[in-house]
Amino acid sequence: MPRQNGALDALKVVAISLSVVLVAAVGIVGYAVVDTWNSVQSNAVDITGDGIVPPAPASIGALEGGFDMLIVGTDNDADQGDAFGARDATLNDVNIWLHVAADHSTAVAVSLPRDLVIPHPECTDPATGESFSAMSAQPLNVAYSRGGLSCVVDTVESLTGAEIGYAGTVSFNGVIALTDAVGGVPVCLVEPINDPLADLDLPAGTSIVEGETALAFLRTRHGVGDGSDLARISVQQSYLSSLLRTVKSDATFSDPLTLYRIARVAADHMTLSTTLANLTTMASMALTLKDIDLEKVVFVQLPVVGDPDNPGKVIPDEAKTEELLALVLSDQPFTLAGPVGSGVVVTPTEEPAPPAEPEEPTEPVDPEAPATEEPPVVAAPPTLEVPGTNAAQETCATPFGG
Repeated sequence: MPRQNGALDALKVVAISLSVVLVAAVGIVGYAVVDTWNSVQSNAVDITGDGIVPPAPASIGALEGGFDMLIVGTDNDADQGDAFGARDATLNDVNIWLHVAADHSTAVAVSLPRDLVIPHPECTDPATGESFSAMSAQPLNVAYSRGGLSCVVDTVESLTGAEIGYAGTVSFNGVIALTDAVGGVPVCLVEPINDPLADLDLPAGTSIVEGETALAFLRTRHGVGDGSDLARISVQQSYLSSLLRTVKSDATFSDPLTLYRIARVAADHMTLSTTLANLTTMASMALTLKDIDLEKVVFVQLPVVGDPDNPGKVIPDEAKTEELLALVLSDQPFTLAGPVGSGVVVTPTEEPAPPAEPEEPTEPVDPEAPATEEPPVVAAPPTLEVPGTNAAQETCATPFGG
């Protein structure tokens, strides 16, 4: 069922977009959708387990310190409809952890694969009161069926060590509404991609995609890279970087109608945690996020290797995952040395460097001259070999086998 499989992947773009982009947009124009926001608040989910909602900021302003947010894309939820098939249970097939540094200088969005086999904590479904025992090794995407959004939060906290204060779920239908709201998103292809399974047929070069075409681009798996789900994540990160550049452009932020449409996408396609379903909180997040440089917004995939006990599943690459989590949680900047991901290549945008000028002859050193103090050595940020990119880096999708 190609449309069902593709629907799961379309959620990824909504997930990261809402965590990095829509939060800001809703905050900026949130007061224009108070009527819709009332229903959002009534459907808010407690992720703390104690029913206590921390007070919102007294006034709109950048949040103090950093924060962690989890955006979950669900399959087979109430908003999905019948066109994309159904499953026996609602699964959290998309899990994006967003960490914003305490000084607001960087933001890292970590994509956690749906087939990531990890331990799961004990969970209680707040809707039914049913309790579920802890499990030693199960795919991440079963967490939602064991207790809804709060159980997904607990599971990701157990994996990452983060204290997730905000969370929300979205359905895949938001991708169409989002791309329509911003007037389309530019995507780049190295060569034409024709993937009948995803209903995608795009030429080489740059195209502006929206609606069903954007959904098809995000659905394609057999059409790009090595045909894997991880390759599809890389293609979607390429799309998300372009989306973020589009939304952060002056044209978008100076257009109240566009901002209003983006805000409505969030309000109409999200279920938020009680900690997040507050207009003042959302507006304050907007001020926190809007000035982060595109180069400092990093999309990465959690480093994984194949699960020897479960073909088709993955497990964390322990050494690389430990290094990544330590840097993210301590707000340490890092650079990426690994490939941007299977399925994409960096777009060449820089002019060739001019030939080096011949060096000027140096003056002989006077051995009796007083020693000069050497400037302090600034350590370069560590380099990680994990798949990822930053929002300023333009990439192009490569066809299957390319």
